[in-house]
Amino acid sequence: MASPRTAVVGATARNQVSRTGRIASAPRMGLAPSVQRLPSTLPLDEILIGDCIAAMDRLPAESVDCVFADPPYNLQLGEAGLTRPDQSVVDAVDDDWDKFSSFSAYDDFTRAWLKAARRVMKPNATLWVIGSYHNIFRVGSALQDLGYWILNDIVWRKANPMPNFRGKRFTNAHETLIWASRSPQAKYTFHYDALKAGNEDLQMRSDWFIPLCTGEERLKDEAGRKVHPTQKPEALLARTLLAATNPGDVVLDPFFGTGTTGAVAKRLGRHFIGCERDPTYATAARARIDGIETLSAASLALATPKRSEPRIPFLSVVEAGHVRPGETLTDERRRFRATVRPDGQLSVGPAMGSIHKVGALVQGLPACNGWTFWHAERSGKLVCIDDFRTEMRGQAGA
Repeated sequence: MASPRTAVVGATARNQVSRTGRIASAPRMGLAPSVQRLPSTLPLDEILIGDCIAAMDRLPAESVDCVFADPPYNLQLGEAGLTRPDQSVVDAVDDDWDKFSSFSAYDDFTRAWLKAARRVMKPNATLWVIGSYHNIFRVGSALQDLGYWILNDIVWRKANPMPNFRGKRFTNAHETLIWASRSPQAKYTFHYDALKAGNEDLQMRSDWFIPLCTGEERLKDEAGRKVHPTQKPEALLARTLLAATNPGDVVLDPFFGTGTTGAVAKRLGRHFIGCERDPTYATAARARIDGIETLSAASLALATPKRSEPRIPFLSVVEAGHVRPGETLTDERRRFRATVRPDGQLSVGPAMGSIHKVGALVQGLPACNGWTFWHAERSGKLVCIDDFRTEMRGQAGA
């Protein structure tokens, strides 16, 4: 993947940026003033410096596959900021880009960027947005008002959260991600099987336990200070992109910061488009992404979901000669036995039924996956009958 280049949104757009990151002349409930659009060719793997709404307005409609947004949280820390019990100041977010004059001003900004993002999303694209209790409920309301369809909320449980120094509230140990499609009708990407396989063959839950961004991953300046106060861990971005995008997809990040989305996208073989109003952050992001190598095509290849594989009934396995009528099958611990019938059913005494039904019957369970439960003996070793099905699927797809 080519190294990212830094592009600049037109001077007119830059001059209209307010201290909150909004276009100063934008109407209360509308988008930024119309500007000249980019050519149909997308600025792939580039960082667009300037206001995110102006930058998105210049992109072609229905052109990106996924949006990941980490907008200002509107923390409302006040002039005193956040202090520890010893009155030392916590290195928290006190930048101008996180300050809004009112909830109404924040809502206007939120609706504006969400509307701009929805225009550039393909019909089947999805959007991820992360926030805290300060803003995520307002963002969720705006999403629904604008026609997005919320698919999940994800709780990011932090392994090492900052304590509540004043001792007057619970420790804020999580942030929330909202995953939404462009519309209720969208046929969005979701790699259910891949996520399940990487989670000890259990369905991926909506609470993710991931450490904060620390160590070598945290970008710091020459004085050892954090380059960006809210840099997200790459593991968090990796899970979202692996869940909802494919290699070669285009991921848009309207609040690019120091480029975590771009770094992870490049490593995973995706394209990115970043919007960032702070040239210092953009420069740090470009240097960071330049040092990223894309993983090999083999390691990024998507596993075929089981539901899309050719259906092979157990009778076909019998007819192909992998298992013979009259043969005895057993479980991997040789506790139970069943006889294979010519019609593809199993029998245990007078009882008979499918590999699943008989597997459940002998164990006294309500259900059983017969493919993984039953084994055939070959050369003194037990072979799972699902191995025969896998072999036949490979032959069918050859």
